[in-house]
Amino acid sequence: MFSFARRAAFVSLFYSNLLLMSNLTSDAQNLEKVVPEAEDFLPINGTDYVELYVGNAKQSAHFYKTAFGFQSVAYSGLETGKKDEVSYVLQQDKIRLVLTTPLSPASPINDHIVKHGDGVKVVALWVDDATLSWEETTKRGAKSFMKPEKVEDENGFIIRSGIHTYGETIHLFIERKNYDGPFLPGFKKWESEYNPKPTGLKFIDHMVGNVGWGEMNTWVDFYARVMGFAQLISFDDKDISTEYTALMSKVMSNGNGRIKFPINEPAKGKKKSQIEEYIDFYEGAGVQHIAVATDNIIETVKDLRARGVEFLRVPATYYETVLDRVGEIDEDLEPLKDLGILIDRDDEGYLLQIFTKPVVDRPTMFFEIIQRKGAQSFGKGNFKALFEAIEREQELRGTL
Repeated sequence: MFSFARRAAFVSLFYSNLLLMSNLTSDAQNLEKVVPEAEDFLPINGTDYVELYVGNAKQSAHFYKTAFGFQSVAYSGLETGKKDEVSYVLQQDKIRLVLTTPLSPASPINDHIVKHGDGVKVVALWVDDATLSWEETTKRGAKSFMKPEKVEDENGFIIRSGIHTYGETIHLFIERKNYDGPFLPGFKKWESEYNPKPTGLKFIDHMVGNVGWGEMNTWVDFYARVMGFAQLISFDDKDISTEYTALMSKVMSNGNGRIKFPINEPAKGKKKSQIEEYIDFYEGAGVQHIAVATDNIIETVKDLRARGVEFLRVPATYYETVLDRVGEIDEDLEPLKDLGILIDRDDEGYLLQIFTKPVVDRPTMFFEIIQRKGAQSFGKGNFKALFEAIEREQELRGTL
């Protein structure tokens, strides 16, 4: 039997989870309508965390705190009895990053970093039932990464399971309703005197995966058949092309709209596209960028730029005709132009977006900052200007 204090802690945790669910539901309503075509046999409450394998987790954590405003949450390493790897957990509002580095050259994590460089390994999904999630996905054809397992410490227990997806990326299913520790069992609270202020980043809007030639439909089918996702929208090489390069993309979403995964593949062009460049340097399929939402993109981007985050820039001529295309907006155009923020509109409203340059040495992973003012789309009207800006960066790198 649990003690009274233990029962009280779990009651408190239950109501905290209800509040968090309420907040996530509010975010989802702002982010996406319910997708009726999706089969919701795999209910997902939201993104639990994103884990990056990196060459130096301590220094990477300092970067994400300093540049992006993430806060210290939890730590696992030698001091917690972990002998083969070290992890730092950072959080800003509902965005949780885990940065993991191997402590041995024999570690498979080290092999991953040698091959891919720093990048996303795990997209963890918060679910009510990790066992059911594993059973439903594996019986539909997913390759198991991890059978359901219970992990516990003095703060309770979690159940987790996992499946393989494109490249070496995996999805973990995290069931944490019986846990009230700082992150997961085996982690301790990370106390730090250095916690720069947040930059206004709220939650993950979507995450984009790049796959190889002819593989997009394979993974679209995977998310539909294995995970019950529905296709929201698709773009072909007529939508996403410039004079030199092209790509194709389809956007998959779960039933409540909280998880959206655009899947990109290259398309034939005169020169090497950004997707080809990514696959060459990442040596395979993987997560290309993480789109994070803000309620005030102007202030967020000002803050990020002041902290040293570098962004792609479109020509100033973009702003000469943009309002003719998108119509009236709430913001003054001049600060958007000064910062290089792009604007697009769909039938439900408009959005503001901007893309960082790669945040790692290889031209692979980057971030998108997005503010939705009703729009549910992904900035189709900005594709040409954006990809021309990317091509200018590719030309500087000698990879176009």
